[in-house]
Amino acid sequence: MTQKLPEGRETVGETPRTGPGKIHRTALRGRFAQVEEPADPADTQPGAAGARAGSGQEATYEKRDGIMELADSVVLVTGGAGGLGEAVVRTVSEAGAAVIIADLADERAEKLAAELGPRARYVRTDVTDEASVARAVEAAGDLGVLRHAVVAHGGFGVAHRVVGKDGKPAPLDGFTRTVDLYLTGSYNVLRLAGAAIAGSAPDEDGQRGAVVMTSSIAAYEGQIGQIAYAAAKAGVVGMTLVAARDLGPVGVRVVSVAPGTMRTPIMESVGEKALAAFAVNIPNPRRLGRPQEFAALVRHILENPYLNGETIRLDGAQRFAPK
Repeated sequence: MTQKLPEGRETVGETPRTGPGKIHRTALRGRFAQVEEPADPADTQPGAAGARAGSGQEATYEKRDGIMELADSVVLVTGGAGGLGEAVVRTVSEAGAAVIIADLADERAEKLAAELGPRARYVRTDVTDEASVARAVEAAGDLGVLRHAVVAHGGFGVAHRVVGKDGKPAPLDGFTRTVDLYLTGSYNVLRLAGAAIAGSAPDEDGQRGAVVMTSSIAAYEGQIGQIAYAAAKAGVVGMTLVAARDLGPVGVRVVSVAPGTMRTPIMESVGEKALAAFAVNIPNPRRLGRPQEFAALVRHILENPYLNGETIRLDGAQRFAPK
């Protein structure tokens, strides 16, 4: 059973330090250079000065038996009113975190925030707009210390073959808009939230928090007509390890989740017969994934400080066929 859309249709979806004052060698643009360490390495850590000066970031990252506590942290969730995002919002809220619901679905998001109480806030957010994401990050600071961001937004999608059966090339606009939403939007949140998290006080291991991004198994075996979506989600996979390496020195982890076919509200709209057909190609369990299972994995990633730089498939061993 294919999961792609008819041609042209759109849908709404989803170094080690060597010590103070010492000199060490560091690789720079493929060459080695002599670099002098500052007398106080702590001065180079984002947020360290603010934490010492009483800037409101003094609270350290709490651990319980090696697990990072979500209580008293703030989690920003893009797509927080959607199927996967809402499940994450509810899960981290139940764990004691304050949460920013970053979305464009005003009615659903406001209702969810009201249900969860004063430690949940809706901030209308366009992930492709720098100022919009910056406002959401700033709002997170109003609730406490931003420790985590979860990129779980959906949106539109297009289904085009590179060259259609009529011999015409696919429109470029659909490709660029899809990549902008799912890849550039993810990067926009990653960089802005990552910078804010890097400004918080670390735990005894130097850990400050994490960013979880959402890819898809389409990144690995995209179906016919999914080239735009597959390219965008493959880009998320490609960013994950690099971002984890980039943010490692400031104690921010980066992990992505690649879901298979999930039973979100938008998927449920196709009807039980179609859902059953989708499940036939899922080995075990032979059903669609549940948003709560996605949220449970995200929570584990946020709490487990040794998960970093990896994309985790969540798909019941599903592998997409060509169509």
